[in-house]
Amino acid sequence: MSLQQARTDSGRFTFDDLSVVMGTYNEAEAIGTVLDDIADVTGDRAEVVCVDGSDDRTPEIARDHGARVIEQEPQGYGVAVKAALQAAERPVVVTTDCDDTYPMERLPDFLDRINEGYDVVSGDRLYHGADTMPEFNRLGNHAFAALASALLGERVHDTTTGMRAYRSEVIEKIDWTENTGLSAELLIRPLMREYDVCEIPIEYGERAGETKLDPIGGGYAIAKSILTVSAQERLR
Repeated sequence: MSLQQARTDSGRFTFDDLSVVMGTYNEAEAIGTVLDDIADVTGDRAEVVCVDGSDDRTPEIARDHGARVIEQEPQGYGVAVKAALQAAERPVVVTTDCDDTYPMERLPDFLDRINEGYDVVSGDRLYHGADTMPEFNRLGNHAFAALASALLGERVHDTTTGMRAYRSEVIEKIDWTENTGLSAELLIRPLMREYDVCEIPIEYGERAGETKLDPIGGGYAIAKSILTVSAQERLR
């Protein structure tokens, strides 16, 4: 279906044009709440795709809540999210995490920005302080944003947020390469290719369940990704 065909007569995307995608790994404690929130906010009109590598009840709960579940062996954050992005079938795609930290009630705001003409809309968790985020992680995310801003030559505020909206052609036209650093890559490549990108402040909630990310190893991978992706884009 073309973008034009997907739009209403007013030319605006609606929740019928929206896919919400996520990678899931042992999130039985939170996944039901997240999917209920998506259904409530969108009137149960959005497509939901979960790429899952769990060994708990996460995929069963997701299916019970109407999500399309693609099961695969656990291969890391980026592999799962990339597969979810590529599985989306609608012209506007929103990424999120499945740990109930991101505000699904803001989905209308993300869709509004896409309808204003932006290609990518990125949720800035740090604007309001992200007090629920561990201090080490919060400091690291500020450092990642400073590094990316220096390399890009323009200010970005949150390079590793998990909640963004994309026009589907942005997803389709870029060859995504990173795993742990995919969240940064998903912002840096569109910016360096001069897509219209905006950041909007979002609240960041307290995580339900245990984190799977090693802050030291994960932080190193993200910093390396920012450097690598920025260099690759400059050499294109």
